[in-house]
Amino acid sequence: MATHDLAMRARALVRIHDAVLSGSAPPERPRAVVARSWTRVLDLGIDPDGRNGRDPLPPADVDERRRRSRLGLVIDEIRELLLSAADASNYLVVVADADGIVLWRSGSPRVKRQADGLGFAEGAHWAEEAVGTNAIGTALAEGAPVQLFSAEHFENAQVPWYCTASPIHDPIDGSLLGIVDVSGPALTLHPAIEALVTASVRLAEARLWRHHEERLEQLRRTANGPLLVVDDHGWVAAHQGVAVRDRVEAPRPDRALAVPGLGLCLPERLRGGWLIRPSAAETVLQATLDLTATPATLEVRGAEAPWRVALSPRHAEVLAALAEAGRGGLTAGALSHRLYGDGEHQVTVRAEVSRMRKALGALLATNPYRIGDGVDLVVVSDRTR
Repeated sequence: MATHDLAMRARALVRIHDAVLSGSAPPERPRAVVARSWTRVLDLGIDPDGRNGRDPLPPADVDERRRRSRLGLVIDEIRELLLSAADASNYLVVVADADGIVLWRSGSPRVKRQADGLGFAEGAHWAEEAVGTNAIGTALAEGAPVQLFSAEHFENAQVPWYCTASPIHDPIDGSLLGIVDVSGPALTLHPAIEALVTASVRLAEARLWRHHEERLEQLRRTANGPLLVVDDHGWVAAHQGVAVRDRVEAPRPDRALAVPGLGLCLPERLRGGWLIRPSAAETVLQATLDLTATPATLEVRGAEAPWRVALSPRHAEVLAALAEAGRGGLTAGALSHRLYGDGEHQVTVRAEVSRMRKALGALLATNPYRIGDGVDLVVVSDRTR
C-alpha cells in the first residue's frame, strides 16, 4: 500500500477509534479482532490517553528470563531473517516471552529512540492488561497472529505505529514460548512484513525441533543395556529390551512411573534427560492416604526420597475408592457411581483421573482404574483410628 493510501487509512481508523471510545456510532466497524481487544481493555480500565503500566523489569530479571527461555536458542535465526529485509532500517524486531515481557529488541537506531519514548523497551510489560491493544499483547490474548495499524491500537500514544506479531510455540510439547513482533512507524508499513514474521516463526520452530533431535541423539549415545532413555518431556531417545511408543510420561524427580514393558520404574537423572529402567523386584512404594488431615495428604516412601502431596477432597475420595476396590479396580462407570451416585459422570471421572495421574504418576493405573502395581496404599480415616 502506498504512503498516501496508508495515510488515508490511518485517518479513517482515527475516526473509528475516537467514535468508539466516545460512545458514538463509528463511520465503520473496527475489525473483529480489534473490537474484541478494545472490549477487553475497556473492561480492564486502561486509559487511552494515559501512560499505562509498562515499568521495565530490572536488567538482572530480564537476563534471568532470557536464560530460562528456549527462545534464546533461536533468537539469532529470528534476527537474521527479519533484519536482512530491504526495509529493515524502518522497524524493530522484538521478541517477548509468554508473559508479554520484552526480552530482545533489535533494529533501526532511529526507531529505537522513538520506541524508547513509548516505553517499548527491553524488560517492559507489553500485554493487553498493561498497555492496551497492541500486537504482542493481543496475539497473546487471541492465541493467533495479529497485525495492527495506527489507531487500531488502543492507546493514543501508539497510534503512530504499526505492529505485526505471531505466537511461537515449542514443537516438543506445544507450549507457548512467546511472541515474535515487527514494529515501526505506521506510514512505513510494508505489505511483506506479515509474511516475514510468519516465516521467522516457522524457521524458529523448525530449529527448535532440530535442537530437540540433536539432544535426543546425545542421549542415545549414553544408552547401554536394557533400558529406556528419554528427555525431560518423555520423548524417547533410545530403548533397549523394551518396545515403546515415541513418548512416555514425563519423568519427575523421585517419582515412580509405570512404563508398559518395564513396569514400575524410578527415573535416574542424566545430563539432558533421564535413564529409566525397572525397579528391583522387591521394590514397593509405601503410600499413606491420610483423610484426617486438612487437606487430605498422600505420603509416599520407597523411592529415592519420600514425598508428600496435598489432595483436593475429590481426589482423596477417588484414591480411597480405588484402595477399597482392591487390585480389581473400577471402571469409569463404576467410579462414577461411587462418586456421584450414577453412571452419568464418566467424562468427569476420566478428566479427574487424568489430572491425578499427572501429579501421582505410577501410583495410579488404568484399564480399569486401580492402584498401580508395586504400590501398597494404606488409608487412614476416622474409622481406622
